[in-house]
Amino acid sequence: MSFWRGKRVLVTGHTGFKGAWLGTWLERRGAELCGLSLPPEGERSLCRLIGLEERIAFRHADIRDAIVVQEIVAGFAPEIVLHLAAQSLVRRSYKDPAGTFATNVMGTVNLLEAVRATPSVRAVLIVTSDKCYENREWLWPYREADPLGGADPYSASKAGAELAAQAWRHSFFGAGQPVAVATARAGNVIGGGDWAEDRLIPDCIAALAAGRQIEIRNPNATRPWQHVLDPLAGYLNLAERLHEEGQAFARAWNFGPATDDIRPVAAVADAVVARWGEGARWRATGGHGPHEAGLLAVDASLARARLGWAPRLALDAALDWTVDWYRRQNAGESAASLVAEQIAAYEALA
Repeated sequence: MSFWRGKRVLVTGHTGFKGAWLGTWLERRGAELCGLSLPPEGERSLCRLIGLEERIAFRHADIRDAIVVQEIVAGFAPEIVLHLAAQSLVRRSYKDPAGTFATNVMGTVNLLEAVRATPSVRAVLIVTSDKCYENREWLWPYREADPLGGADPYSASKAGAELAAQAWRHSFFGAGQPVAVATARAGNVIGGGDWAEDRLIPDCIAALAAGRQIEIRNPNATRPWQHVLDPLAGYLNLAERLHEEGQAFARAWNFGPATDDIRPVAAVADAVVARWGEGARWRATGGHGPHEAGLLAVDASLARARLGWAPRLALDAALDWTVDWYRRQNAGESAASLVAEQIAAYEALA
């Protein structure tokens, strides 16, 4: 906790689901925080619901605008940069492939170039995705050394962001340089306050709150599910190591759940329905639409061994926390109070 007190931290994508949770956690830990992001999307945006922008410094800007990004980074002069700004949806990437690449690849390049011009920066963490791997639809979890790739624009753009970070790390932030750059590849995160389109939990909650039957596209697809606070704890751990120990931790890292929590979509839908009750149910609609990976898992052995990181919430507990958050928020409880309560409960598990 004490490490973050007074640290100048720039979080890109603070208006997103993960960014809002991360911003709240950093604020709780006493960081001097600045956000860089597009404006919150929709009235139900978690950032808006918890009033994050009422408490931190921020600038609304497009990560694709290199000049503005450099101005913001230089003006704030952060010590640590956590880069979460992204186009984060697979199906949306089919509708706007060029925009997805511009945001996820060139946005990352713009940020790295801004860091090069800002002497205060010591640690940079680029958050990508478990979908950055060349998916061979096999049963084995992917390790950090496995080939990058992507059969859809989103996945390929995340592989591109990884390659850009690797190139800048070797070319400009290598041995003897004061800036350490790492990337983080997390599994499918769940948690309260996610309202994104075409994601399983938000789709389930929206249907249940409206009294409708849940519609599932690909019930047999498997994913590495984890509560949002687990990978965020990994990001904070890694950023601290980058700041304190530098190049020894400047590489790619997976943050994923235990093997038992890599489960099919149908199992997660069943669990949500059971926890919601009140006659909730789901049905398969068929996998019509653009291609999405069937099997996906990541191996986080490296983070366990070298960072001492491990998920604190098994999937059943993660689902308990997630459904409880939505039920209570739907009943009128404050989203900010629910986020604060769950962060405190998570810290107590350490």
